[in-house]
Amino acid sequence: MQNNQTRKLAHGAMMIALFTVLMAIVFYIPLANIIAAIIAPLPMIWYSANYNRKSSLLVAVIAVFITFFIGGLLLLPASLIFAAAGVAIGDAIYHKKSKVFMFISTSIVLLFTFAIQYLISLRLFEVDFIRDSIALMKTSYMESIKMTENLTGQPVPKETMELANTMLDTLEMTIPASITFAMLFMAFIIITVNLPILKRLKVDVPKFAKFSELRLPRSVLWYYLIVLSVNLFVRPEADSSLAIIILNISMVLWVLLTIQGISFIHFVIDAFGYPKFIKVLSTILAIPLYSFVILVGIVDLGFNARNYIQEKSQK
Repeated sequence: MQNNQTRKLAHGAMMIALFTVLMAIVFYIPLANIIAAIIAPLPMIWYSANYNRKSSLLVAVIAVFITFFIGGLLLLPASLIFAAAGVAIGDAIYHKKSKVFMFISTSIVLLFTFAIQYLISLRLFEVDFIRDSIALMKTSYMESIKMTENLTGQPVPKETMELANTMLDTLEMTIPASITFAMLFMAFIIITVNLPILKRLKVDVPKFAKFSELRLPRSVLWYYLIVLSVNLFVRPEADSSLAIIILNISMVLWVLLTIQGISFIHFVIDAFGYPKFIKVLSTILAIPLYSFVILVGIVDLGFNARNYIQEKSQK
């Protein structure tokens, strides 16, 4: 018992030290900071995968506290996010959860951590870094317009200005969806990079099923139908709170149904034994043809299309 406790403390100290070194690289060393940022959660993942949640949270809190003395408030947001992601991934491994559960739980933890940091920044420091970023983007755009007009000696067409302003306004309204996608992408990158390293460290990690076997919950289809009904029958006014909420939810659902549609196309390609390069081609074409791919995703979720394809492919 005493040996186990000593080992736990020793491993905790080692992971805290390694996490601190990685965060120092993130803060102080250009170029190398990109690689360090991706593997920064690794110490917390390894420790959380081997020890219970209470111990893992304590080690993560101490690690974040120590990194505060290295980079101050500037490093604190990044260390909180990486430590939280590490604990979420490691905890999923410790409790033998699936990789899908790991991805979803890590994404939720990242979103929650980001939201807490945003609220703290807004309430305590009165700094809205999201709005400031949008304002900076608009300022940069206006400066580039003036520079273009000075170089060419001609005013920028009114249609171009209106299109650019519409795009910037849409970007501002879809901030929640954009942040959600960013956190999902971050969770995916962290899991994809760190799990193979953990496997080499003799940690039993879960595996993703084949992409062609991906089946989202059927509730996604119902959410899409509800949003579609609101757009068709309620028709919320532009710039209203309801319109912004519906727009953000729609963006998330469009992406999910597009992914489901691509998965179904890959399933059909595998079922009929078509060459693998067709998968690559179909995935590239799915971007400009996303409306059709969304329809494919709806059919896949709403009907038993995979069984029909499987029966056809076996004849």
